Parts: sequence; structure tokens; C-alpha cells
Amino acid sequence: MKKEKNSHPYPIMIKNLLPIIFSLAFTTLCGQETIRYKQIDTVNLYLEIYRPEKKEIKKPLPAIVFFFGGGWRNGDRHHFLEQAKYFSKRNMVCILADYRTESKHGTSPFIALQDAKTAMRYVRSNADDLGIDPNRITASGGSAGGHLAAATAFIQKYNDPNDDISIDCKPNALILFNPVIDNGPAGYGYERIGSAYKDFSPLHNIQKDPPPTIFFLGTKDRYIPVETAAYYQTVMEKTGGRCELHIYKDKIHGFFNPQFKDMYKETVFETDKFLQSLGYLSRQSKIKVN
Repeated sequence: MKKEKNSHPYPIMIKNLLPIIFSLAFTTLCGQETIRYKQIDTVNLYLEIYRPEKKEIKKPLPAIVFFFGGGWRNGDRHHFLEQAKYFSKRNMVCILADYRTESKHGTSPFIALQDAKTAMRYVRSNADDLGIDPNRITASGGSAGGHLAAATAFIQKYNDPNDDISIDCKPNALILFNPVIDNGPAGYGYERIGSAYKDFSPLHNIQKDPPPTIFFLGTKDRYIPVETAAYYQTVMEKTGGRCELHIYKDKIHGFFNPQFKDMYKETVFETDKFLQSLGYLSRQSKIKVN
């Protein structure tokens, strides 16, 4: 998994400067650094990296890898752009990850999980180059992206055959925004997952000493019942883990997104406090939430 900086799927021709200009604009507009972490035939998947503005950082930093929502069908990596900008100002390396979806690539949820696990392995195996502490990598996501984040911690199957599985894809912490944690007969996505849910559903695969987790959910979420979240918390705690569950009255699926300004701020601040409790952040934040 060799790091490849500022990659772009269009070929660069010596006699044609347009692709060069486009590639530079792509990197500048989309983030501080864009790295291709995976190529499948003509498909390229990228990590968009946001770093603290400080020029000289002497020690490796904690990181967050964000996975976008969209039912494994839709979405793009900029879903958590505002959260990434905030936490990069809090002295973390924040990474927005691509993965293949049904609408863009005709792929299944199982392929999405393969990509998520590859992304986590890439970040950990390139931690030195990225300036990241490999023992302080958090996975985060919303809805189906929350499933992927949690699944990188618990699911043993669905590894890309080209991955070096000796590299651990398990995150050191989880930040979950109304995540799809139950893919069983009463859960989300069962019509596509089927009997494979036993090896795909985070709720059915929680292991001993799971990563410390913060979990956000609204009471009017039409996909994830509060009872499911409460049971997830119970199982996490019984297996020796910490699961900090935040339930918000009358809030719908996606209530944490920036267009819901008050709840976006609330969930960012609660996440900040959670990361402080892990020692990933300093004790006081003076960063303004946009």
C-alpha cells in the first residue's frame, strides 16, 4: 500500500498541460491533500486529507477517517467536510474517504465494506508519512457510513483480496451518527444483505473489548429504532466496552448534518468532549463551529 500523492484518474500527457492544471485545481479545491488509496480497473478511490494549520508538528497526531452515508447506494466523501474542517483545527488529521457505491459503480454493500477496510489499512500502514499516530485512529460515519465505520471494528469477513490483512483495520475509537448497526431481518438493508447479515451486521459481531464509542440518534429516525441503539450500548458494555449514547427527542435521520445548525453544533461539541476524554484532544476548545 504505497502512498501516492495528488493522484488523478486522467493521464498526464507531456504535450497537453490541461490535465496537469486540472489535477492541481482538483487538489487545491478539494482539500489540503488528495491521495489515491485504491485502484480497481479504471476506478480510483481517494482520501481527502485535512491537517492542522500549524507548520511544525513534532509528534504524530490522532486521526479521524470519515465514511459518508447514502445507503451504500449514493453519496460522496464530502458528507463530513465541515466536521473534518473543525477537527483539523483541533489538531487532528481528518480524512474523507471514498468507497464504491451502487449508483456510481454498480456495487453491493459488501464491496463498500471491502473499500472501507482497505482505507483504514492504508491510513494505518502509511501513518508515518501522514503524520498520524497509528494507535489513535478513529473511524466515523453516518447512516450506512456509520455501518462501515463500525464494521471495520467488528467484521472479520469482506476483505479485499489484494489487502494485506496482517495490517489491522480496527479503529481505536468510533464516532457514529445514526449508524446502520443492525442488518438482520428487523434491521436496515436486510433485503440486500440476506442471511449474510450474520457476518456483516455490527450488532451481531461485537467482540470483547470493543473500541470506545460515541453514538448519536434521534427519536424520530425512521431507519434505526432507539431500542436497537440501546441494545447495542448494552452489548458493548457487557463485552467490556464504552458506548456513550446520545438520544435527541423528535430528531430525524441525518439531524446532525450542517443544515441543521443547532444539532450540528451540539454533536460536534459532544464529539469534542468524547475525544478529550480519550486524551486525543486538549481540554479546552476555542474553535468556532460554523
